[in-house]
Amino acid sequence: MQDSIFTDIPVQYERIANATKALAFNMASDLYTGSLLKTLVASKGTAKILELGTGSGLATSWIVAGMRKDAKLVTIDNNALLMDIARQNLADERVCFVCADGYEWLQTYKGDKFDLIFADAMPGKYDLFEEALALLRIGGFYIIDDMLPQLNWPDGHAAKAEKFIDVLENRKDITLTKLNWSTGIIIAVKTADKEF
Repeated sequence: MQDSIFTDIPVQYERIANATKALAFNMASDLYTGSLLKTLVASKGTAKILELGTGSGLATSWIVAGMRKDAKLVTIDNNALLMDIARQNLADERVCFVCADGYEWLQTYKGDKFDLIFADAMPGKYDLFEEALALLRIGGFYIIDDMLPQLNWPDGHAAKAEKFIDVLENRKDITLTKLNWSTGIIIAVKTADKEF
């Protein structure tokens, strides 16, 4: 088995990747993460999905490819230039693109809970984690990537990542698996509404 062979790359992926390179954006999710997201999204049926950190839409393209016709995606980013790439290439009535500060959005959102959250930004991952997890239904997936050292990490980020992993490992309201694969993936399933 070759996990580096991808036979189902979304049709929009190459256009998005080229536009991303033109902007020299170096924080996009890789093919492995995208493929995993597509598979997990496909397991959720008529799901409500949240992506924190749209970027240019590379991971978003995989999420959309895995969504069933009645699923909905809310994807948040504060960079309008990057989000425009995603909007232009992934126009789909099932997708709500929100150009907003993720910190503010997480603290003010009052809608329905989500079946899957992909937290690929500081808010919802390292910051405001409790607020993000509160938006996840019991049985829902919480997914994060970039948990292995990355070349673009600023000084001190490795310690922050280790501390966050420790926090996740010690929670009683999630069950998680750490994957030393791709950029370092953690998949958690929410098992209770509160820690106990």
